[in-house]
Amino acid sequence: MPDPGPGLAAEYVAIPASSAALTGRAVGLDIGGTGIKAAVVDLATGELVTVRIRELTPQPATPDAVIDVVASVFAALQETGALTPDMPAGAGFPSVMRAGRALTAVHGNVAWVGADVRELLADRTGRPFVVLNDADAAGVAELAYGAGVGQRGTVLVLDLGTGIGTALFADGQLVPNIQLGHLELRGRDAEARLSPVARKRRGIGLRQWATELSELIARYEAYLSPDLIIFGGGMTKDYPRFAAHLHSRARLVPALLGTNAGIVGAARVGSARLLDATA
Repeated sequence: MPDPGPGLAAEYVAIPASSAALTGRAVGLDIGGTGIKAAVVDLATGELVTVRIRELTPQPATPDAVIDVVASVFAALQETGALTPDMPAGAGFPSVMRAGRALTAVHGNVAWVGADVRELLADRTGRPFVVLNDADAAGVAELAYGAGVGQRGTVLVLDLGTGIGTALFADGQLVPNIQLGHLELRGRDAEARLSPVARKRRGIGLRQWATELSELIARYEAYLSPDLIIFGGGMTKDYPRFAAHLHSRARLVPALLGTNAGIVGAARVGSARLLDATA
């Protein structure tokens, strides 16, 4: 693969190949619109080796408030005794990320735009972080340990949580910061109409929701022609109830890691810091 050059290398985090066999442990942090959670992960298996520490995302989710909760989560994780000072750390964050900075508003909070998330996390936790988009982190986990293991071609991971996060892979390689949840659908932002939160706000059942979601999937197919679409996030548990109402030319499967995918993927990418240091 061609060298991306120093500019791109500085802007985008290194992603271990989906097929790479890693060893050791890393801590993963998943900052979401509803909850902030973290755990220590076995990089060989993708399994959590500590309890998952979770606290609610503060509202409003200002930088100071969110970082305070992160500090509280890490303090609780420290008490497990599994979090060592030199353990690599990665974080999934709900924004377009470049060079550790948030480039888009986080759930409507514009105070995050331009914020150095990597630096904020390091200052409060006392350890360096690798930071990537939260849906990208979940996708990395599913490709390495879950429903996308060994899958070639084009894979689209839908992170159906507070919003509609999307992660895109071509032959196992991540295309970062793909924000396909914000395509227009029926004259509105798709996420505003079809996210799990929007579904509850609208009071519609899973059948109607899945039927409308199929319209969005058809848009994805027109642009990307995915070979596989993985449904993850909080809606994974409901997949058997709405799968029959989905329509797609692509193969459709539920995610295997559920709501832990963001933690696991963040930890896997966090380990790249050590790989770089020993290269």
